[in-house]
Amino acid sequence: MRNTRALAVAGAAVAALGLSAPAAVAWDKPSNIVVLPSVIARGGQLTITVDGCRNGGTATSNAFSPTRLSPVSGGGKGNEGDRGGAGNGTARGTATVNSNARPGPYDVTVTCDGGTLTKPQAFTVIGGVRGGIGGSSTTGATPTDMAIGGGLVAAAVVGGGVFWMRRRTERNI
Repeated sequence: MRNTRALAVAGAAVAALGLSAPAAVAWDKPSNIVVLPSVIARGGQLTITVDGCRNGGTATSNAFSPTRLSPVSGGGKGNEGDRGGAGNGTARGTATVNSNARPGPYDVTVTCDGGTLTKPQAFTVIGGVRGGIGGSSTTGATPTDMAIGGGLVAAAVVGGGVFWMRRRTERNI
């Protein structure tokens, strides 16, 4: 019984320490990278938000050019101890996905305040459709399409003729 209580107290202490350690470090280094939207077409714009990035920084990815992250103000008029208006330690920036980016997942790496953090598969680029031609990838009907269409029209003409001839003979009876 005593061993069970001691084990429970030790487990609770380790859990409390484990949960408080990341919160203490969060203000010294970049953490919690959020990229919205998480799925985007080529040429679209992403918003990148990073916690623990008091003075701004840079976001990089293979899908877009390096993007400057600016500190987000805390909403107040500022305090003496407020460094650069970023009282909450959050930085944000907007990146435009390259028009030639290949479809698939991409990582985002943020560098700020002397620290670097990478979020694997932060967003996914999807392939765009060709506008104006209904999403098709050819410039017109192929010979196969023409053959199928011609066969359907011929079948309709023959079927209509047979139906008309039957109706005509029924009237003569």
